Amino acid sequence: MAKTLTEMAVEIVQAQAGVGKMSPEEIESALHKTFSTLKSIQDLESGKRELVEPEEASELEMYRKDPLKSVQRNKVISLENGQEFKVITNRHLSQFGLTTKEYKKKWGIPLNQPLAAKSLTAKRKRWAKERGLGEMLKKARAKKAGKK
Repeated sequence: MAKTLTEMAVEIVQAQAGVGKMSPEEIESALHKTFSTLKSIQDLESGKRELVEPEEASELEMYRKDPLKSVQRNKVISLENGQEFKVITNRHLSQFGLTTKEYKKKWGIPLNQPLAAKSLTAKRKRWAKERGLGEMLKKARAKKAGKK
């Protein structure tokens, strides 16, 4: 008996989730995208539909309208070309002739917003707290202020 599209989509997403960590939102999104892709392929094979270009551009436009949505739990989407990163680096931005500050101003992202995935930012914050970096910084600033 042939598998249903839903069963195939679940198997594909299970395989993806088995390779790397995925949040529930990412799993849900992957299931929807996989199912719709399989449905499109099925429709093409049966002659119900003609091939249409994927709507990646519309997804990028969505992020450009609300740039803060481009910073997600496990990835950051570049608003310049739609690539996904853990951290948007100066090297990537230099391809477009931008600095981090210029990129943030161009897209209306707050200057204090990191261009890194939220999980990475949280990990760095937790690491800094464990090592007492905030306390060391406070002491260094007090010491420097005392010298003036």
